[in-house]
Amino acid sequence: MLRRPGWWPRSIAVLADGYSSRLFAQDLVAGITVGLVALPLAMAFAIASGLSPQAGIYCAIITGFLISALGGSRFQIGGPTGAFVVVIAGIVSRYGVDGLFMCTLMAGVMLVVMGLTGTGSAVKYIPRPVIVGFTNGIAVVIASTQLKDFLNLTIDIPGEFLERLRVIGANFDLVSWPSIGLGTASLLTIVLVNRFLPRIPGYIVALFGGTLASVAFGLHVDTVGSRFGEIPAGLPHFAVPAFRPSLILDLLRR
Repeated sequence: MLRRPGWWPRSIAVLADGYSSRLFAQDLVAGITVGLVALPLAMAFAIASGLSPQAGIYCAIITGFLISALGGSRFQIGGPTGAFVVVIAGIVSRYGVDGLFMCTLMAGVMLVVMGLTGTGSAVKYIPRPVIVGFTNGIAVVIASTQLKDFLNLTIDIPGEFLERLRVIGANFDLVSWPSIGLGTASLLTIVLVNRFLPRIPGYIVALFGGTLASVAFGLHVDTVGSRFGEIPAGLPHFAVPAFRPSLILDLLRR
């Protein structure tokens, strides 16, 4: 066994701990499975946040690589999370991508400070009902933002929760029943597969099954390409967002 410095990332250190071809094969299958789920999920979260689908793909690939390469645990768990969709959507709609850039920098600084001072451990004192209520509230808000696409409505939806429901209810006669049927079938597939075939990712079954059903039956439903255009091929254009210190106090207050 090779001796290694203590500061090596676990992705490097694990190679010196007897990494075998069997483990590589298992990691490869796990990586493909996670990739098939994470990339469409990242696109969906980007769309829900008011950004382009390719923004979600770029973010999932870059951050996933950094987490795996520099993380401190042998088993890495990283990917897009829905809890921040509502927060990011509000920031992007009000301050644009530059404001989101500033929030990301500020959050990074806060995490570093909390890690150095040990104050991050205070999170264990947050009551569980608060965490559950926050998570469920976020889930309800995110679900309400997806009703427009679930029903295949082409109207403008307000950002406020109750007003959003009112507008959707007033325009319910414009819904697309093929879209509702496909969405409902996908949800049922995920629930049933996860319940009775837990070793098979229900999301992947719903993803491929829904796509094949749409093509086979000629369902007239919107796709990512028809609504947002073609996903650019190749590497994205890298640009550093503008650093706007004037936003710091305003973002802290909100």
